Amino acid sequence: MLASRPLQGKVCLVTGASSGIGKATALGLAHRGAHVVMACRDLARGAAAQNEIQAHSGNPHVDLMQVDLASQESIRQFVAHFKDRYTHLHILINNAGISNFSRQETEDGIEETLAVNYLAPFLLTNLLLDKIKESAPARIINVSSDMQSSGTIDLFDLQLKTGRYSFPRAYSQSKLALILFTYALARRLEGTGVTVNCLHPGFVATNIGQQDLSPALKALAGLLLPLLGSKPDEGARTTLYLATSPEVEGVTGKYFIKGVPKKSALVSYDRVLQERLWEESLKLTHLESVAVR
Repeated sequence: MLASRPLQGKVCLVTGASSGIGKATALGLAHRGAHVVMACRDLARGAAAQNEIQAHSGNPHVDLMQVDLASQESIRQFVAHFKDRYTHLHILINNAGISNFSRQETEDGIEETLAVNYLAPFLLTNLLLDKIKESAPARIINVSSDMQSSGTIDLFDLQLKTGRYSFPRAYSQSKLALILFTYALARRLEGTGVTVNCLHPGFVATNIGQQDLSPALKALAGLLLPLLGSKPDEGARTTLYLATSPEVEGVTGKYFIKGVPKKSALVSYDRVLQERLWEESLKLTHLESVAVR
């Protein structure tokens, strides 16, 4: 992977930036001189991460904004505040993600893993798209997972109401959907100066999925994950590469692992499925009159 460009004057938005890969990504962008906007659900944790990033990078231009990606109303309010506060958005990184071991629904009545990992990036990106296009050249990066390779998309049961619910089933579906969205959006953005790519960050030691664990299992995970997984800064490398490298200038609609374009699941290239998922996502996010088609 080639060296990155300085990012002075560039506004970069990172979701899930209070910990893990998101925090490491925000730090990497701050080191490069970007004006970083951290989108976090927990303001206390976000503020602690913000202070740490500013101190380690020496960059005072690291802002914190609150958003609950499980709430479509919260996302809409966030976008309104963002547009009031910033004139540009050069880099959008949809990093935040969750994994649940039991089926849960959001206040919008949507299965939570699908809502946060897929529909939130779909809604957030579409609502910010005018700002992103005005800022071109600009980049959108979606953090997926290699678990997409085992995912399936059943448009009649996206919310997994039938059959046995499981973490792998819900998580892999959400990450596969994010890749289909990436490819469909890349086609729509041809000629705009905006690129969109997705990636697998590797197996990284983060706190994702631990919200459902008992205290004892959380303690065990805290001991084992650092031994088994990569560090967050290693997991952020491909994200930062796609956000900053001149090597991928103009590259769009690709899936990357360790900075190299790879093939995603065969079904992810099904354009009919991409478009049907897009239409269903418009309905689930009430975006029919807003999103690009």
